[in-house]
Amino acid sequence: MKLLEFRKLSVCVCVSLVALFSASMAYGQNQNSNTSSADSSTTSGKPKDIVTRAKLHTELGALYFQSGNLIVALEELTIATSINPDYAPAYSTRGLVLYYIKELASAESDFKRALGIAENDPEINNNYGWFLCQTGKERESLPYFDKAMKNPLYQTPALAYLNAGACYIKLGELDTAEEHIRKSLRLMPENPQALFQLAQIPYQRGNFDGAREYLKNVTRSGEPSAEVLWLYLRVERRLGDNSTESSLAAQLRRKYPDSPEYQELLRGNFE
Repeated sequence: MKLLEFRKLSVCVCVSLVALFSASMAYGQNQNSNTSSADSSTTSGKPKDIVTRAKLHTELGALYFQSGNLIVALEELTIATSINPDYAPAYSTRGLVLYYIKELASAESDFKRALGIAENDPEINNNYGWFLCQTGKERESLPYFDKAMKNPLYQTPALAYLNAGACYIKLGELDTAEEHIRKSLRLMPENPQALFQLAQIPYQRGNFDGAREYLKNVTRSGEPSAEVLWLYLRVERRLGDNSTESSLAAQLRRKYPDSPEYQELLRGNFE
């Protein structure tokens, strides 16, 4: 079976493997804290082996998700929910996978199920906020990011600040967007996704030289995504550098021929 194409996440996915595994461990620890010493063989009413197996399949699902094997990721996460229907990280991660295979109603259902189990979990709030922002509900997403940011136990608040900043860009609130993205960079310096989002702000303000400087830093940090190449190409077009524009167009065609950005290039839609 041919694997579904996995496009590099816009904004930032919402989760990193480290963040997900930390969240899974924290979830298990929180559940353990409710277990009486007289019954050490169970976790919040669930046998420990059930919790452990659900966690294992969730982590496997996350690994397959990160590698682009969405079909197997979905299978592993579904196994996790079957083993333990109360394991919130499995639903949250499956919601991300379902988003990428365009099963939006099912994705939303999974996020809501996860929040119903662990409403204060910062990873789940961040993930659901990201999902809402990606599906045109930018304003609705912001309280979920705020809840994640304010949680003192959240190990990767930089992700929530970055995702919130990206949503503020979509809303046209560029000053607030910049404030959030710079907070993200203070917590996670030189993050290429944050630099990419910062580049969009001067671009939208008509400061193309400023956008170019951020994009140069992004491309130095590793292989640029289709989003980065497309924005960089439009910046160089605005600045009249035809040679660099052509080079970026060739990279976009060679590396991401099936991307929406390359399709926009073919249509000549530079706005």
